[in-house]
Amino acid sequence: LKAAWIKIRLRPCIGPRLGSAMGGGASAQQQKEDFEKASPEDLRSVLAELSPDQVAKIKEALEKSAAAAAAGPCPGPVDAGALTVIAKDYKGLLDQPSEPKFKGALVQIYVRSAPYGGSDKSSNGHRYDSIPFANGMINANMSCQLLHYVHDEHDKFFEVCKNFNFIIVRCNPGQIKADGGDQAKFDDGMRAMRKAGIQVWPSPDVMEKMGAKDALCKVANLNIGLEDTLAYYTTEDFSAGFKKTMAFQ
Repeated sequence: LKAAWIKIRLRPCIGPRLGSAMGGGASAQQQKEDFEKASPEDLRSVLAELSPDQVAKIKEALEKSAAAAAAGPCPGPVDAGALTVIAKDYKGLLDQPSEPKFKGALVQIYVRSAPYGGSDKSSNGHRYDSIPFANGMINANMSCQLLHYVHDEHDKFFEVCKNFNFIIVRCNPGQIKADGGDQAKFDDGMRAMRKAGIQVWPSPDVMEKMGAKDALCKVANLNIGLEDTLAYYTTEDFSAGFKKTMAFQ
């Protein structure tokens, strides 16, 4: 009798109610209690009486709930719950150290108008190399939380950043603007972090002066460079320079 009563109560909860936004009849609290009391057999019995469309709606709701639970803020010692969560998951990320030597963040930008958030992103919303970067820090006993910069919450974002010891910036040039943000405003925010004693790698000034590929040309004559490193901007320069470097010993 108890099982039959639960079934009677469940049927209107997940059957006809789907078509009327779960309205009328038992309250939300009663529905919750009925589901908690029901056995797997009770639920299967009720689901068997539903139409394919109704079952599909239940499946979709369960999948969305699971995705929302998986995509919370990146775990770590700094509370980032005030920021919008862009990532779908953090699969592959190692557990953060319980007592990290330093607390770090890896900052990314997700272009909301672009497929997957940009050509450098995986389907989880992270850059392909973000989790390996973070795991390297974790293996060195430093925490490293994955964050996404959303320009709509600029001030809130940098308030959270104040709680870290270091910030790794992994935002491709042009992507902040492509998402509707202001690169200069973002850079100024990172400069403020540096003034506050928080390490920023790379800093905006380094990116402006050394961010282009011809940075290798600027260090060609230093101990870390190669003398035959050249940048070609015309066909004629390429023809002359390439032949010369091929003969360089």
